[in-house]
Amino acid sequence: PRERPLEAQQAADQAQAAFRDEKSDFLGYLKLWQAYREQAQRLSRRKLADWCREHFLSPSRMREWVDIHGQLKELVGALDLRPNDQPAEYPQIHRALLSGFLSNIALRGEGSEYTGARGIKLHIFPGSGVFKARPKWIMAAELVETARLYARDVAEVRPEWVEALAGHLVSRSYLEPHWQARAGQVGAYENVSLYGLLLVARRRVNFGPVDPVLAREIFIRDGLVRQTIRTRGGFLQHNRRLIEEIEGLEAKTRRRDVLVDEEALYAFYDRRIPEGVYSTASFERWREKAERKQPRLLYMSRGELMQRAADEVTAEDFPARFEVAGMALPLEYHFEPGHPLDGVTAVVPLAALNQLEPAPFDWLVPGLRQEKAAALIRALPKALRRHFVPAPDFAQAVLQAATPGEGSLQEALRRELKRMTGVEIPIDAWDSVELPAHLTMHFRVIDERGRTLASGSDLAALQRDLGDRAAEQLGQASTGGWERADVRRWDFGELPETVELKVRGVAIRAYPALVDARDHVQLKLLDAPAEAQ
Repeated sequence: PRERPLEAQQAADQAQAAFRDEKSDFLGYLKLWQAYREQAQRLSRRKLADWCREHFLSPSRMREWVDIHGQLKELVGALDLRPNDQPAEYPQIHRALLSGFLSNIALRGEGSEYTGARGIKLHIFPGSGVFKARPKWIMAAELVETARLYARDVAEVRPEWVEALAGHLVSRSYLEPHWQARAGQVGAYENVSLYGLLLVARRRVNFGPVDPVLAREIFIRDGLVRQTIRTRGGFLQHNRRLIEEIEGLEAKTRRRDVLVDEEALYAFYDRRIPEGVYSTASFERWREKAERKQPRLLYMSRGELMQRAADEVTAEDFPARFEVAGMALPLEYHFEPGHPLDGVTAVVPLAALNQLEPAPFDWLVPGLRQEKAAALIRALPKALRRHFVPAPDFAQAVLQAATPGEGSLQEALRRELKRMTGVEIPIDAWDSVELPAHLTMHFRVIDERGRTLASGSDLAALQRDLGDRAAEQLGQASTGGWERADVRRWDFGELPETVELKVRGVAIRAYPALVDARDHVQLKLLDAPAEAQ
């Protein structure tokens, strides 16, 4: 009904400004309809026509609006639909309109250009009330091509409205399915598009119902094989403990062919877990029911986890503890070439640090001793090395003749090789030799709570850095239960030469504090009465 004659365009725009809406041309129509209805209630037909002409509106077209409105109202009544008690809000009106204009949506791009369905490029018609606002998403009642392709009768819409209305038309794609341990499900990112326009980007969704087969595979690989699932079943702890034991064997033998690979672990679970199980919740329901009949259905055996036997790994060759200075220090084995703690690490409580000497540790553990001896022989200058070929045989002969722990391994090599061949090795022959990390004993110093204070391969350096703290802790631990004040009688029996202390499971013998205590007791008794002395 709006008119815009060439000779009065500016006047028409000003007269119709009250009927414009910056978000929706459809609301502009509604404003115009409401203004007309108000005027029609209080003006005569002639004056109403004058009002229309003042606002550059066609009176006949406005009467057509009234007729169409009446016809629609009758149709609605025949369908037993009733008018709203309250005016509809913006989302309600535009979702209703959007259901008929799904192919006329567009997304703003660079500048004022929009991309519509199937990649078409368009612009908002300059006469639109929405032209200046340029919202991100629009719908249009029509697309008209003149010098450009223009969208007319435009309104701002939201992409979630489009998705809700076009569920049967949208395309959905899923990216990066992955296991979510905390949620206990396989998640993914969903992209939703309509006619090539991306409505939703990377929305987090539960991937299980989307692709149960792939979700089940991810669940088994990441949740069960990699042991990240949160389950009440005891099988996982049992299997983890077996795997850690076999990994420990690999670390000791320094080879990666004992434990089966992840494919074998996957096959174990795949054979037992039925289709449709792809989350923690569905797995727990199935497991609890299945374990009533087969309690150890998911428990792995050592044989199922080992590709080859590791009979050569014995507790004698690779002990769990290192006996030194009356103590049994726990040992840790790590197989990672290039890592600073690759090889064997002795765990040393801080209180025991000052009581250690480096020579016993030079012998390593029996399982690595021959390899280290051979490496030292090969590291000799060629003029000396040629007398001890093959190096492994001479290393074995030296170890058979020497007594581990008596001096250092280098001293035993110098002594026994000279005895065998008559060739003397200089005392500084190995001073500049750098052996592989796994042929040197490492140390990890811990406090009373088991926290690591320092680690490294240089025992002397660790003692320099932590020696004072170690002495203080040993003194505090050793005096506990052995201090008394104002002693007048020898009523405490014989004092021991040493006291054995337990620190983090390691027995430590303490001396100095008790020597001081005995001197202290003698001093006190000298001042006592004769009968007490």
